[in-house]
Amino acid sequence: MAAAAMSLVVSAGSHSVCVQAGKGFSISKPKGYKLGPRAALVEARPRVNGSQMAVQVLGGDRAEDLQAEARAMARAANASVYSPELLARKYGSRPVQVVKRTLEILIALGSFALKLLLDERNGTLDQNKRKRAAELRTIFTRLGPTFVKLGQGLSTRPDLCPPEYLEELAQLQDALPTFPDADAFSCIETELGMPLDSIFSSISPSPTAAASLGQVYKAQLKYSGQTVAVKVQRPGIEEAIGLDFYLIRGLGIFINKYVDIITSDVVALVDEFAFRVYQELNYVQEGQNARKFKMLYADKEDILVPDIFWNYTSGKVLTMEWVDGVKLNEQAAIERQGLKVLDLVTTGIQCSLRQLLEYGYFHADPHPGNLLATPEGKLAFLDFGMMSETPEEARFAIIGHVVHLVNRDYEAMARDYYALDFLSTDVDVSPIVPALRDFFDDALNYTVSELNFKTLVDGLGAVLYQYPFNVPAYYALILRSLTVLEGLALYADPNFKVLAASYPYFAKRLLTDPNPYLRDALIELLFKDGRFRWNRLENLLVQGKKDRDFSAKDALQPVLKLLLGPDGEELRTLVIKEAVRVTEAVVLGTVVDTYNSVPPFMRGLMFNGNGNGVLAMRAGELELMMELRDQVFRIWGLLRSSENFDPALLQPILQVLQKPEAHSLGGRVVGGITQRLAARLLQQVL
Repeated sequence: MAAAAMSLVVSAGSHSVCVQAGKGFSISKPKGYKLGPRAALVEARPRVNGSQMAVQVLGGDRAEDLQAEARAMARAANASVYSPELLARKYGSRPVQVVKRTLEILIALGSFALKLLLDERNGTLDQNKRKRAAELRTIFTRLGPTFVKLGQGLSTRPDLCPPEYLEELAQLQDALPTFPDADAFSCIETELGMPLDSIFSSISPSPTAAASLGQVYKAQLKYSGQTVAVKVQRPGIEEAIGLDFYLIRGLGIFINKYVDIITSDVVALVDEFAFRVYQELNYVQEGQNARKFKMLYADKEDILVPDIFWNYTSGKVLTMEWVDGVKLNEQAAIERQGLKVLDLVTTGIQCSLRQLLEYGYFHADPHPGNLLATPEGKLAFLDFGMMSETPEEARFAIIGHVVHLVNRDYEAMARDYYALDFLSTDVDVSPIVPALRDFFDDALNYTVSELNFKTLVDGLGAVLYQYPFNVPAYYALILRSLTVLEGLALYADPNFKVLAASYPYFAKRLLTDPNPYLRDALIELLFKDGRFRWNRLENLLVQGKKDRDFSAKDALQPVLKLLLGPDGEELRTLVIKEAVRVTEAVVLGTVVDTYNSVPPFMRGLMFNGNGNGVLAMRAGELELMMELRDQVFRIWGLLRSSENFDPALLQPILQVLQKPEAHSLGGRVVGGITQRLAARLLQQVL
């Protein structure tokens, strides 16, 4: 969430950006509230199943924070959860209400579609764009939270909606109608069990932002003076979204049964989305999501993640730190602060890749109102109500899928769909391979301005519809997250490509991750037909170095361990052949350089007028050998120029090389080099 002029982040810690609080009222200090840490406390955290308490002795502020969280969980004990069965029983007995809502939706969207049709027939489609965009925003707002979320997603897609629609729908992110302040303040007191004036020394008389599920007030905590954001849930929100999801799920059942062209389980997708939205209604769950997100991703200095004030949080009230910021799609405002939009977008992409592929815990609703640029140049993530997880096997399969795409190995790409849980293992993937080849051979030949994430998703979607694919529910949220990020990037630069910006992360993971699946993917990428592709390694290092977490040490040691492992004989054979080639290229290249440094008049004396130079080799063969040597030198230079390069990184590598397997490998390499050089010498003599 973000305010128009001042935006809010939330951070539950002792650090906050102090901003002058808005006009409010003065109130008294909470009775019995003790300041300062205590030496040690006993934490009692109720387990999910309500079994015996887990007791742990903790120190000071951390223990007090955990106790406050436990009390917040108790306040949210009756929070609603998504249950299709309960909704069916509830609304199945209310046919009048169901029919009324259905007609309301059909009339609203149908009348809008009719206006567009008339505009097209009258030739006024472009002329009325602004007017129709405003009407669509009004319709979504009137239809309620479910359609507001739909509009929020569309507002981040400049490649789907004209600019007029983007500008209007963007207002759905934080400029929604508010509900009465008296209802909000009453909710705070009821949920927290305290008078308002015992919590805050001041609070804004009206909300600073309104979102689909709640609205936010700016306040100042009485006990500490910290400026905070207080999010309060809209009254009656559960009833509104419950009926909509009942109707949408019914539509999903109809599609699954009668629409053959859609092979995905639409009901599963609806259930996944509804489950996430219902989680958003529990603000304690959102606070716990924020804490986990901060623990995983706020280790980077350019990422700001909010914490939560648990003493003032419940199922319907969330108290967070206030932070100044500008929405990520407000390019002019960001640049006025001396910041670069693309730097912030790249930071967001790198963080999102870590979310999706490193830890698997990701923010599933990153619209512009939830991503802020702070004056210090940090990217702040907000609103952690909708989160999801990528299964571990799928994380590695996605990275491997990228490798297979680069290699144009469509048979392996098709097999990846087993690991991604797109296909049952009893489905034959061989008919899918030609369709993948036809699409990606064209897609990989696109220019940079043509190839983007949406191009791939749309084209691959056309392939998926032809075959018995079942897209997992979590994957739909991944696609939504990535398309939103690309939409945000396109605000800053219409030619910006998320795929290109993502490649450094993929390169770093391939070079440094010791996971066996990724090690195999790296070998597959670097070796082809028994030859090592040095250009691929050089490209990986060039791209990987663009990632700030790249480590030369991490890039070298895992490969060596794999090479010398018990299952590495086939790889060792390939490496020996390549090591012989490289050593030969370095030795003979040095000889050629030495020869070329000799003055011309001396060459004839030293080499008896040999017109072919110092080596009896064809020009093309010598050129390839010199190119190989130069490429190896460039790769070594890339490793040495790594920001954290230290000669000490060779020490663990030397330890690995001291193993018996390494001695055998070294002997085989030396033997191969000796044979090649002896053959070259004999060729020269003859």
